[in-house]
Amino acid sequence: MEIWTNSPQLETGQRSVAAIGIFDGVHKGHTRILKTVVERARRAGLKAVAITFDPHPSQLHNPENPTLLIQPLPDRLDAMAALGLDATWVVPYTWDLANQSPQSFIDHYFVAGLRVKELVVGEDMQFGRGNRGDIETLREAGRTQDFQVIEVADITDQDSRRYSSTRVRACLAKGDVEGAARILGRSYRLRGIVERGFRRGRQLGFPTANLGGTEGLAIPADGVYAGRLIRSVPGTNAVEHLPAAISVGTNPQFSGEKVTVEAHVLGRADLDLYDEPVAIDFLAHLRDMLKLESVEKLQSQMDEDLRACSEILGVPPAGRVNPEEVTAL
Repeated sequence: MEIWTNSPQLETGQRSVAAIGIFDGVHKGHTRILKTVVERARRAGLKAVAITFDPHPSQLHNPENPTLLIQPLPDRLDAMAALGLDATWVVPYTWDLANQSPQSFIDHYFVAGLRVKELVVGEDMQFGRGNRGDIETLREAGRTQDFQVIEVADITDQDSRRYSSTRVRACLAKGDVEGAARILGRSYRLRGIVERGFRRGRQLGFPTANLGGTEGLAIPADGVYAGRLIRSVPGTNAVEHLPAAISVGTNPQFSGEKVTVEAHVLGRADLDLYDEPVAIDFLAHLRDMLKLESVEKLQSQMDEDLRACSEILGVPPAGRVNPEEVTAL
């Protein structure tokens, strides 16, 4: 997939089928729209493209409390590319852009920029200054500017609630990673670099990889989760998906203040992950974060967590490791 950061690179006379949106998380609703773009473009011999924005509009409109991202831009673009798009135009979100009238936006981005033949949109499409533009605005413009608007129905749950990025964030804020996965169509994933922590887990027999670089991302609620740690095997092209117990929170047992995301790979004491980029997939919520009467009771609870993780992940039971055998974490 081509990524355009300045202006579209269309061939002379080439037209496109396009979609527009933040597409944060590239959930099932986004996927339906983007697959429709690709399918219609292939049938018509046109370019399949999307417009997205960076940074997220909330960073301008609500800088004191910006929206937490489900995916950083590189992951979002990877997910969009996997759906078969030919190109994505990453437009800087600025005040000039935010203040454009709907018609000016249509003229600049859809007509002059992408030369759209078909524009694929969801039911809640809004754009332009004050979100004054909607599907009817587009249809009216299309009648005089030679493009067609294709409306794609929302995906909803059994209670008719629409799938959205906002709902994904709400699920994560409650620790409902299973609910987030139903909307996303995959497990929720955080990426980061493994950084050094206080090594308390190592001393307790549960060495953990501390995930750094998650600022600005939606982190599941404090608690313990079953999941997987994904890493590239050094010196090879192989990727490992390692069963893990994941802790999110401030470590109340030790009066911590900073929220950390830590993953203990079940039964492993030999992993050297410092400064390595990894991903963590959240598969199931086990329990809320607790402060117990003693470190010994914490260890017993963690033993139970490992057994629960093993059962959920379908791997052999794992217990504590010998702190003396830990080679890196």
